[in-house]
Amino acid sequence: MLTPTLALTSIAGATPPEWDVEYWDENLLQGSIPVDPFPGVVGITVHLTFAERAFAIADWFRARGAVVILGGLHVLTAPEECAAHADAIVVGEGVQVWPRVLADVAAGTLQRVYHGSYVAGAMGRYADEPAPRRELVPAYGFLTRASLIATRGCHNRCGFCYLSTDGLHMPYQMRAPEDIARQFASTGEPYGVFIDNNLGSKPEYLRELCRALRPLNKIWSAAITIDVTDDPSLVRDMALSGCTGVFVGFESLSADNLDDARKKTPRPDDYARRVALLHRWRIQVNGSFVFGFDRDDAGVFDRTVRWIQDNHLECATFHILTPYPGTPLFAQLEREGRILHRDWNRYDTAHVVFQPKLMTPRELYEGYAATYRRLFSHDSIWRRRPAGWTNAIPYLCGSYLYKKSNRLWPWIIRLRLTHALWSPLVELSRRKHVRWAETQSAEPHVMLSGPPMCHPERSEGPGGRGGARTLPPRSLATLGMTGPALVARKRSA
Repeated sequence: MLTPTLALTSIAGATPPEWDVEYWDENLLQGSIPVDPFPGVVGITVHLTFAERAFAIADWFRARGAVVILGGLHVLTAPEECAAHADAIVVGEGVQVWPRVLADVAAGTLQRVYHGSYVAGAMGRYADEPAPRRELVPAYGFLTRASLIATRGCHNRCGFCYLSTDGLHMPYQMRAPEDIARQFASTGEPYGVFIDNNLGSKPEYLRELCRALRPLNKIWSAAITIDVTDDPSLVRDMALSGCTGVFVGFESLSADNLDDARKKTPRPDDYARRVALLHRWRIQVNGSFVFGFDRDDAGVFDRTVRWIQDNHLECATFHILTPYPGTPLFAQLEREGRILHRDWNRYDTAHVVFQPKLMTPRELYEGYAATYRRLFSHDSIWRRRPAGWTNAIPYLCGSYLYKKSNRLWPWIIRLRLTHALWSPLVELSRRKHVRWAETQSAEPHVMLSGPPMCHPERSEGPGGRGGARTLPPRSLATLGMTGPALVARKRSA
C-alpha cells in the first residue's frame, strides 16, 4: 500500500454537501465489509480484473434491498454484462455525472443508463472539477496520502493500453499548475505521487507545473514517457522542483515491437543515453517492460535484465502482454484465434491469457517470473546501486523494504505501520534532495543541447478487494474494486 487511488476521493469531491461521506479500504486489512447499519445505495467501480468480485458484492446488496450503481472502465467495454448486476450503470466519466445520479435516486427517478463525457460535462471541463477529498484517506495506511493528478489522457494510443479502448474518447486535459501546487501543499505530506497516465505529454505544461511546485520544498514522482528527455532543461526543471523518481514505460527494447504497438517513442538504442540524463539530475528510474510481443522470443528476458543492470535502473516493473477487451490488441488476437480464455480474474498482466507467437504460454510465464526473481536478487539490487553511500543507503533501504519484505507486508499493513515505516526514509530523501537542489540553483548553469531529438510518432497481479463501511437507509456506499470504498448518507433537514 503505497498511495491511495483518487477514483473514489474524486467521486467524494463531487458528492453534494447534503451527503456525509466516509472512506473504507479492504486493502488496509482492517476487517470485512461492515453491513450494520445497512446502506440504501451502493455504487461500485468495476475494473476488469475485479469484475467477478464487484458483481458478487453488487448481487449481495441488491438481494437485500440496496440500489446498486456500477461504473468504471469495464462498464464501458461490457455494459450488458454489468447491467445485469445493477439498477443503473454509468458509462464513461463518472465524476460529473455523480450529482445527477444522487439527485435521481433521491427523487425516485433513477435511469438505467447514464453517460459521462471525458471532454466536458455539467461542471465544465476537467480543470473545473472539484479537487479530490484526500482527507478521507487514513494516513496510517499509505506511504503518502498525496496522490496527485494534474492531467488526464496521453499523447500515445498504444494498441495494448486501456486508453485505446473502443469508445473511450479521452483528450489530453490539464489542471492549472497553481491548483495542483495548492492541493499538494494542503495534504501536509512531504512526498507526492502523480498518478497521471503521462505527466509529460505537454512539455511546456510540465515546465509550468515544475515552477509551481518548486517553492513547496517537497519531493514527487510521476509516470512519463522517455521523450521527456528530448529537452535536457526540462529534466533539470523537474529535478529542481523536487522530482526524485519517474516511472517510464519503455515497454520493449525492440523497435519493431514498439512500432507494432503504435507507441510513439524514441528508439530503444537511445534509451541508455536518456536514462543517464535522468540519473545526471538525481532522478531514479523505474522502468516498465512488457513481455509477449510477437517479436519476443525466449531470449527477451535475459536481454532485458542485462540492459536494466547495465544502465543501473533503480527499479523495474514487468508485465505479461494482456489483451484488454475493447483494445486493438484484443481485436487482433481474437481474429487470429489466439485468445485462450475470458477469465477476467487472470487479465492482470501476471498471467498468460493468449497464445504467444514465438514462445509457449508456459515459457512466457516462467520467463516473466524468473525475471522478477533475478532482478530483485541480492546480487542485482547491489549491482544497480547508485554511486556514493549517501545515495546508495536510501536506495538499498527502499529496495529491501519494497521488494524483499513481501512476507512482512500483511503484518505491516494490518498493524497500521505502513506510513510509520516509510516516513523516516521519505523525510531523509526530501531533505537531501532539497539541499542538493539549492546548491544547483546557486551555481551558474549552462545547458548544452543540440536540436530536439527527432523520433516517429503501473503489475504483479491483482490488488486487494473492495469493501464498504455502511450507513443507515437513504445512504450511499461507493465500493472501489481496487480496495477503497466511500460511504455517504444524506443529512437530515
